[in-house]
Amino acid sequence: MTTEIEHAPDTGAGAKVPLIEFKDVGKQYGNIIALKGINLRVHAGEVTCVLGDNGAGKSTLIKTMAGLHQPSEGEVRVDGEVTHLTSPKDALSKGIATVYQDLAVVGLMPVWRNFFLGQELRKGLIKSLDVQAMRATTKEELFKMGIDLPDVDAPISSLSGGQRQCVAIARAIFFGARVLILDEPTAALGVKQSGMVLRYITAAKEQGFGVVFITHNPHHAYMVGDHFVLLNRGRQKMDCTYDEISLDDLTQQMAGGDELETLTHELRR
Repeated sequence: MTTEIEHAPDTGAGAKVPLIEFKDVGKQYGNIIALKGINLRVHAGEVTCVLGDNGAGKSTLIKTMAGLHQPSEGEVRVDGEVTHLTSPKDALSKGIATVYQDLAVVGLMPVWRNFFLGQELRKGLIKSLDVQAMRATTKEELFKMGIDLPDVDAPISSLSGGQRQCVAIARAIFFGARVLILDEPTAALGVKQSGMVLRYITAAKEQGFGVVFITHNPHHAYMVGDHFVLLNRGRQKMDCTYDEISLDDLTQQMAGGDELETLTHELRR
């Protein structure tokens, strides 16, 4: 069921069409403006990092891109076509999958059950679970991600945080994702486990997937990112490529830029 990633079609100008694109997207909840004027492009074979502090609008952006919420204004385009994503299932049918921080796994269930949770393989006239096929497929798909689990019958809670993240990523890829939206995948992990997840993000990019990496860690973003977008209170404050910004500048912008310099000056007086 794993999909081959097709190269995005070229436009007349020779530029590749984004897998998903936001054009002046905004989202309001009554009088509260959660997002305003968001322009975002996700290309195949690239990692787009969306950075921002708590309350910056990252969660709303994820939910809008995943089809959970519909934008109040602006356009969402998939493969260049204006698209209305009505639900996460609708988004997944168009190749857009979201891996949330809680991973949507059941800790006491085996790894293979979690891999196929809600999309189990069945066989025969009575449609019984095809356990053998699901075990073999889970092991094979994880091995492609560089995880060689000796026992996919082990409860998923016995895996490290990094391994659980990679199970969720491999599951999304297997079920047809072309765009992977990763919600703070390294937030609760140590250095070693974060490194594991960052390697898999790079591997997904090299296989032609478009990756949206939501994070508040500029160091992690700069290690894997090709394109950086900074959100602040629902507004887009920065949009640049890897070649256009240094890690120091990215860190300063993430920390508040001029506001941080003013605070430092006040505290040093």
